[in-house]
Amino acid sequence: MASGVTVSDTCKTTYEEIKKDKKHRYVVFEIKDEKQIDVETIGSRDAAYDQFLEDLQKGGSGDCRYGLFDFEYTHQCQGTTEASKKQKLFLMLWCPDAAKIKKKMLYSSSFDALKKALVGVQKYIQATDASEAAMEAVEEILRATDRN
Repeated sequence: MASGVTVSDTCKTTYEEIKKDKKHRYVVFEIKDEKQIDVETIGSRDAAYDQFLEDLQKGGSGDCRYGLFDFEYTHQCQGTTEASKKQKLFLMLWCPDAAKIKKKMLYSSSFDALKKALVGVQKYIQATDASEAAMEAVEEILRATDRN
């Protein structure tokens, strides 16, 4: 079920700036007036994951958001001593348990529109509480797709 919510051009431009130009570390999107997904916050390239979570959750426990993060970590292949640096873009749907049903449904049903607009995201993550959005949990999900 599509919600009819559209994705603003600003979202797509900001995404390209992260994906291609590596201008920003992350971006937080919100749905404005139940009509359009737009950029709410852009995190600088040197911003930490904690800052991303803070911006993602600044609406409070009753507010949903989308967050795109350019995640970097080191990966060591089995049987080698070399560790390589990996980068993966992930898109998170943040819908805390305390959010109203209507808002959760709007964000959930609009997630596909955002996925289609942001081509090249490696992983989609849905988080309903802080433990699911924690850096360790996200890194584990991203590493699961690595080849050993």
